[in-house]
Amino acid sequence: MPAAAAITPGWWQGFGDPVLTSLVERALANNPDVAIAAARVQEARANERLARAQLFPSLDLGAGVTRSRSAGPLGTSTETTSAQPLFQAAYEVDLFGRIANQVEAARLSAQASEAARDAAALAVASATATGYVTLLGLDMRRSVVQATITSRAEALRLARSRAEAGYTSDLELRQAQAEYEAAAQLLPQVELAIGRQENALSLLIGESPRAIGRGASLDRLRPLAVPAGLPSDLLRRRPDLAQAERTLAASDSSLAAARAQYLPSIRLTGTAGLTLSTALSDPLSIWSLGASILAPLFEGGRLRANVEGAAARRDQAAFAYQRAALTAFREVDDALIGIDRLAAQRVRLEAQRSALADALRHATNRYRAGYTTYLEQLDAQRALLSAELSLVQLRVDQLNALIALYQAMGGGWSA
Repeated sequence: MPAAAAITPGWWQGFGDPVLTSLVERALANNPDVAIAAARVQEARANERLARAQLFPSLDLGAGVTRSRSAGPLGTSTETTSAQPLFQAAYEVDLFGRIANQVEAARLSAQASEAARDAAALAVASATATGYVTLLGLDMRRSVVQATITSRAEALRLARSRAEAGYTSDLELRQAQAEYEAAAQLLPQVELAIGRQENALSLLIGESPRAIGRGASLDRLRPLAVPAGLPSDLLRRRPDLAQAERTLAASDSSLAAARAQYLPSIRLTGTAGLTLSTALSDPLSIWSLGASILAPLFEGGRLRANVEGAAARRDQAAFAYQRAALTAFREVDDALIGIDRLAAQRVRLEAQRSALADALRHATNRYRAGYTTYLEQLDAQRALLSAELSLVQLRVDQLNALIALYQAMGGGWSA
């Protein structure tokens, strides 16, 4: 894999199953967790606009109307009506960068929220793909059980005919019947698991419990092979790492803004308006300009506590980023080890399954020829069923390990 490898957003399409693609896309569009994360992004963007608004002056327009009656010096009453429209402007000079740091912190927090949304989407896509693969594995498990039931029904028929003819005792007939029932009771278990898995997938795609359609079978899924030498730069594109990095940067800006509170704040104000009154022949214009400097002298430790709290949050964000990075490397390494070792295990398990199938064929021929008891065939049947079910589960584990690698790398990859 070249160093220019890039994340492929639609990595689930590489499995070649349109039903899987449809399920993941529906999950990304309708899953409540993704919707909650998207709403948090909107909240963070609004907070960013709120912080940025401090860089601009505030303009206010007001008006007051007064109706009064007063007594004159000769005891006569005088009624007057006055109105005073006012235009006010205020602006804080960000001389020491406190507001700018607050804006930067809000901007980085919004980016962290966007990364959190992407992380939620990646987790939902991975969970949907894993759930669908598990469902296909249960389908194949049901097929194995049904084939076993058919095989043991034939063995039961043969044992019954041999017992009725007097070639064997009732013991072999009861053993065959017990094995048939043992296989038959596996079918409801698998069907129960299928129903629950379909309900779990329905929840992921944001719908009420219902049957889930199938596309390709489990053995026809063909994901991209894992190339050698995946660049570690791919890990930087993980959304949870991006979230931790933006959160750390935002905490740095928040700390700088908290430290700036020790410095004076400069505020400019201005007022302009008119005084309209029945007691005046002409309107009277009024205005005022002012500037104020406010420097903290004694706050009872509030500013120091605020700075110390911001510094502690910055340290927490730094440790969280370190933990996220270490977790990322571990998850990738776990997935790569799992893919490699499961492939080696599958080779051995397939060889075991082939040997057990041959052993069952020979045991069945020996039993029908009368050279051995039914117990030998019975042991071969049990061993073969266990191997076939293990092989199905191993295939599911392989695909899920690959999905885990996709998630650990932040998505798929392309050359």
